[in-house]
Amino acid sequence: MQAGVSTACMYPELTEEVLYNYAVNGISHVEIFFNSDCELHPAFVANLKEIMNRYDMTCRSVHPFACPIEPMMLFSRYERRVANMLEYYQKTFEAAQRLEAEFFVLHGNYQSIPVEPELYCERFVRLAETAKPYHVTVAQENVSRCQAGSLRFMREMIKLLGNQVRFVLDIKQAVRAGESPVNVLHMLGSHIAHVHISDHSDKGDCLLLGTGDFRIRSFLEILYNYNPDCSVMLELYRENFRNISDLVSNYRMLDRMISGIEKNAGKAASS
Repeated sequence: MQAGVSTACMYPELTEEVLYNYAVNGISHVEIFFNSDCELHPAFVANLKEIMNRYDMTCRSVHPFACPIEPMMLFSRYERRVANMLEYYQKTFEAAQRLEAEFFVLHGNYQSIPVEPELYCERFVRLAETAKPYHVTVAQENVSRCQAGSLRFMREMIKLLGNQVRFVLDIKQAVRAGESPVNVLHMLGSHIAHVHISDHSDKGDCLLLGTGDFRIRSFLEILYNYNPDCSVMLELYRENFRNISDLVSNYRMLDRMISGIEKNAGKAASS
């Protein structure tokens, strides 16, 4: 299990500048949020990769800026749009491959314009098959405003797709959907491949780790039992922290927690 930070935390700073600032501040594992089409250009991606190589960084996942149009394009009943979206997302899959990122984060369709689960899963599989030649896995995020923000819907996806489906568990989005993050973790189990972590309390649903009521260490211990290879990315909105020092401090805290959990697991296995 590995701690990391999403570049989305520093929006609207430029993606390459965020990555560089993370690098020089010792953040070595990231999720990259592409904020514009030009950032998918091979030369731009090569610049990101150069920064990563220089500072021994790794990228586990990418997040597309086009997620707001996924309902209209990917989950439309107009087949030409679907074909266009599958073709367009190949640029993001290619960028992910160049960055050696394993996961592509999908928001999916909105709850306000639902499609039946069978159609949803058919489109998910088509997107996943498009990503496969690039060695990228599509992972469904539990965004509260989307169909897959519902635990019931995610369990329906597992019922229909089995081991073909992987999820990104976003803690703040689970809270916004009225779900217990720990309950979601237990219900989805090893299907959770990636985590966006933050703290929460009656002060807010997206807080720096250690400033809310979330039992973070307990959650991580359960997650480790389900998927010890999972990346846990700190993902906060810009108004939820003061500066990059807050992110670095939280990243180090998260890294220490994970290291302690792995050490205890190793001792248990050898005893």
